[in-house]
Amino acid sequence: MTAILALLAAGFLGTADFLGGVLSRRVPMITVLVLSQVVATLAVLPRLFAEPVGATPGGGYLWGVVSGVGAAVGVSALYRALAIGTMGVVAPIAALSVLVPVVAGLLGGDSLGPLLIMGMVVAVAGTIFASGPELRGGTGGAKPILLALVAALGFGTNNLAVAWGSAYDVSATLLANVLTTLVLYLAAMVVVGVLPRASGRPLIGIIAIGVLGFLANLFFAVAAETGMLSVVAVCVSVFPAVTVMLGRWFLKERLRRIQMIGVVLVLGGAAIVSLSI
Repeated sequence: MTAILALLAAGFLGTADFLGGVLSRRVPMITVLVLSQVVATLAVLPRLFAEPVGATPGGGYLWGVVSGVGAAVGVSALYRALAIGTMGVVAPIAALSVLVPVVAGLLGGDSLGPLLIMGMVVAVAGTIFASGPELRGGTGGAKPILLALVAALGFGTNNLAVAWGSAYDVSATLLANVLTTLVLYLAAMVVVGVLPRASGRPLIGIIAIGVLGFLANLFFAVAAETGMLSVVAVCVSVFPAVTVMLGRWFLKERLRRIQMIGVVLVLGGAAIVSLSI
């Protein structure tokens, strides 16, 4: 059951990322971010009615705030990267988010095992293969790659904080997560001076992003609470594959052979790292 929940979270997240990247090419990105987060915030209400915050949420709120900051950074960086770069290259690099819990573990005293080292080497090699042509003048140049790396850091922080917060209280963690992200997006909206407006098909897509994003966080939190974090991490780490497939189907993206090899290596390395956690 844990693996199913985590895989569903990956599917929701990968689809939301694809929609976010596509819509950010058509409407101002701040519109996509703010309106989709409003939807995600409203989507958490049924969860709160079904399972209210406990009397002693402990660190749930704290880690929820941390995860909200990570989510805001990760989503905004990824959407921008997907909007100006090649989805088939950008999305897999975001899978390097799995390295964040690894670094956290090392700082906490964990040792580097052979499986972990192999996974990290494979993932880094894949990133070089996948991003090389982009850095040499492909779509968007180096900027999408750098943004994808920032997104990986943000997503890794979000996932780690959600997992830690869920150990205290799932509802408190999710509530703090969506509210923190919304506040940050609203602050960014004030800074850029753009009033979010959308209608028709873009609005439908934005609503879908908000619902899918919330469901991804919910399923990840429940899976992390009920199962082994290593199993959850390896299942969720395949979310970029969903974005890649949607990009190939709907946007007719084509990757060079070296980039395809790189994408496979990045996803495979991320999976190996996840198994070693």
